[in-house]
Amino acid sequence: MPTIKKEVILSGVGIHSGLPVNVVIKPYEKNGIFFKRVDLDDVQLIPARFDNVGETKFRNTTIGKLNAGHVQTIEHLMAALFIVGIDSAIIEINGAETPILDGSASEFIKKIKAVGKTEGDLKKIIVKKEVVVYAADVIKQLSLFVRLKLWMFNKINGRKVDGFVKLSPNQDGVLNINATLVYSEPIIGKQSCVYSYDGTKKSIDDFIKNFARARTFGKYSEWEYLKKRGMGRGANENNVIALNDAGDGTLNKLLWKDEFVRHKIIDAIGDMFTSGGVVCGNLESYKGSHALNNLVLKKLFSNPDNYDIVQ
Repeated sequence: MPTIKKEVILSGVGIHSGLPVNVVIKPYEKNGIFFKRVDLDDVQLIPARFDNVGETKFRNTTIGKLNAGHVQTIEHLMAALFIVGIDSAIIEINGAETPILDGSASEFIKKIKAVGKTEGDLKKIIVKKEVVVYAADVIKQLSLFVRLKLWMFNKINGRKVDGFVKLSPNQDGVLNINATLVYSEPIIGKQSCVYSYDGTKKSIDDFIKNFARARTFGKYSEWEYLKKRGMGRGANENNVIALNDAGDGTLNKLLWKDEFVRHKIIDAIGDMFTSGGVVCGNLESYKGSHALNNLVLKKLFSNPDNYDIVQ
């Protein structure tokens, strides 16, 4: 049960709320990542687990219930904890959303690595049987009204509902991620990227160098729409890749031409870590989402024949 050696303090604003928020990551002697809303009277621990994910439709992963104690946008912090190798921590937070910082996992990793961690390895969750979930499976869970709105949005933007996320066994006992994005915006188009995590310094350094700084993204013209609906209020040119209206360029400089799909690797790792360990298998994500990542974990754990756990 590796945990951090010292407290880590982080401050920033939530990308959706735009509100200032402070985070203190503390060592914990028991297994699990838990959030604690210190701004609420009810200070029960909120497990950062796949079966406690309450919402994914706000373009992020939220744990807990929206009408009770919850924390939004945990995926970048979860990815950082995974890469550093920490599976035990209490995360005190005085708001409903983790700070977006620079829109990536990089600053989280730097802060956590600086204090070090105790000895120990993450447990392994060995994928034994293939499981796959489709975008249509997510849509079925939505209300008729929301489904109609989504259909209209996709029709206007020329997007097909054909995404999927698949987990399958491999002989290597590692996490192999193959992610593909397909967007109508010319600057994105179709992008694919692969990443393998085996717990070695080489794979960790690979992530830190080639993926950790990849930022979240969105159209500049969508910001006003999102802000009116309580989202995107903390977004700015320093933490979001802003696409222009034509979708053929960005208002700020890209770190890599395929920074968009590299960010999806961060999201996938953060979401997979809500499993409580290293998901050892091949993860194929085609037009994936937080909702699909969560659904594939639920399907994996729905049958004990699908996996083994190695401490």
